[in-house]
Amino acid sequence: MPRLFADPLDASARLGACACGQDHAGLACDAPPPADGTGAHGEAAEQAVFRAVFPDDATRRGLLTRFGAAAVAGALASVFPLGAAREAMAQATGTPEKKDLKIGFIPITCATPIIMAHPMGFYQRHGLNVEVIRTAGWAVIRDKSIAREYDAAHMLSPMPLAMSLGVGVAAPIPWAVAAIENTNGQAITLANRHKDRRDPKDWKGFRFAVPFDFSMHNYLLRHYLAEHGIDPDKDVQIRSVPPPEMVANLRADNIDGFLGPDPFNQRAVFDGVGFIHVLTKELWDGHPCCAFAVPRSMISETPNTFGALLRAIVEATAHAAKPENRKEVATAISAQNYLNQPETVVAQVLTGTFADGLGAVQRVPNRIGFDPFPWQSMAIWILTQMRRWGQVKTELDYAQVAAQVFLALDAGRAMREMGLAVPASATRGETIMGRSFDPANPAGWADRAIRGA
Repeated sequence: MPRLFADPLDASARLGACACGQDHAGLACDAPPPADGTGAHGEAAEQAVFRAVFPDDATRRGLLTRFGAAAVAGALASVFPLGAAREAMAQATGTPEKKDLKIGFIPITCATPIIMAHPMGFYQRHGLNVEVIRTAGWAVIRDKSIAREYDAAHMLSPMPLAMSLGVGVAAPIPWAVAAIENTNGQAITLANRHKDRRDPKDWKGFRFAVPFDFSMHNYLLRHYLAEHGIDPDKDVQIRSVPPPEMVANLRADNIDGFLGPDPFNQRAVFDGVGFIHVLTKELWDGHPCCAFAVPRSMISETPNTFGALLRAIVEATAHAAKPENRKEVATAISAQNYLNQPETVVAQVLTGTFADGLGAVQRVPNRIGFDPFPWQSMAIWILTQMRRWGQVKTELDYAQVAAQVFLALDAGRAMREMGLAVPASATRGETIMGRSFDPANPAGWADRAIRGA
């Protein structure tokens, strides 16, 4: 498979290295960054210099093809103080180059850290003046991000993968997952008329909504249906519907159900039009949903801004993760200019004590979780589903793409600065609907038959 990015000097080419500069997977390593500035920021300095010296894309490609990345880097180093540039980039903890920022978000609880960081002062604490902008849908988020109307964005975690691969867009656009916004926090909600049709094998002919084609919701729903013998492309209809419109479509009988984000699962119960069939944490406990996404160019163009923004998001995420803070957070994000939802609905989601629409009150403290670490194994599973369902037509180097897009080293560095525990590796095994997923052996998940194997 060709590399995602044209420049082999891109920082992502060596994301497998530890932040200490050693070639190992020790993301939890406590060693300070090396003095020579190697690591993600140092490599970003190399690519910035390379683009500055050779601004023409064709010239850069020609040089790399003819001489190779190592030779070109050596030549640049002989005439330009790359060591100093790397060190400056690695020490990118100074005053943000750009303080006034715009971040787009969709009004769902998955965006909690991005939203709450505004009224609760986390952005200001890190020297930033951030405007969070409520946006109508995921396609709008993507398009405004590509146009750089947004400096960063709340995105579904598969979106930066798709954008970087050039899937669903005109050409590959390097975006990255700097942090995971939330884990779990989704559900399959059905219309009340289907209370006696809880077996998915009986769902042929159903019309489902998901937020976007490139979403965990789409992939989890497809996987859930397939595991029950339902072909998601032939036996049911799956359409993209913006989350704020899901409950209205359920009420109007335009859909039979949706796999969507909260608070809209709970809002369907609150409004008396639907019930929660299953929480997605029961399908894959700890699965990712949304992400804090940035253009990869931000790392090299405004490294201080990137660092401050990531620290603000990580700090807000850590605050939201604590159960004792959930009611306060619910109050902060329920307001009209954020989620615009009844605080009772949002609190039920965040605290995990909720009515399920079937006459019971459930107590599931981790109904939604907040862990900023972008596990690359999550990205690998997402890529297998893109391949399985025909969104990606060619073979992939799953690990390489995951490392380029899910910025585990950067997130780990920010987490350490906040005093948070950092995993020792960027990958882990997962259990999805009772089956083990090994990120080192993903091909079987991409090639599985509809009924599973």
